[in-house]
Amino acid sequence: MSLLATNLTPVALTVNGKAYQLQVDGNTRLLDLLRNDLGLTGTKEGCAVGECGACTVVMDGAAVCSCMILAAQCQLAEIVTIEGLKDDPLAQKLQQSFIERGGVQCGFCTPGVMMSTWALMKKQPNPSSEQIMDALEGNLCRCTGYQPILNAINAVIDDIAADIAS
Repeated sequence: MSLLATNLTPVALTVNGKAYQLQVDGNTRLLDLLRNDLGLTGTKEGCAVGECGACTVVMDGAAVCSCMILAAQCQLAEIVTIEGLKDDPLAQKLQQSFIERGGVQCGFCTPGVMMSTWALMKKQPNPSSEQIMDALEGNLCRCTGYQPILNAINAVIDDIAADIAS
């Protein structure tokens, strides 16, 4: 018997619509699984303690900090990363609006902000200012001052409302 016994746990999960069955070490974070094992590097590591939101992904419909979740806790979970939004119409509208309104500067926080916003708008297509602020409270941005991000989100909300009205 080896003194260096492995502590692997089987995990079945879906990431961006693709099913995976993996063996993960007991202390592997979801963030590390996504970046290192699945090559999904759009999810960023900022603070590693769930304070900055750079690692935000959507798990079973809710925005979560992937640095705070063990991969072994993701059994049968549905995970969506920024890469999973490439063909999503709402995400495309948000992305274009962020670009047009200066909501993207250095870009480090952008995937996390996009994931938090997308998760909110999937549940609530016409969120209030308070709901937007609540959804983004865990996402830190050092460049934009937040107003361009909020302007971009509100422009998409207005566009969606105008499409519904017409």
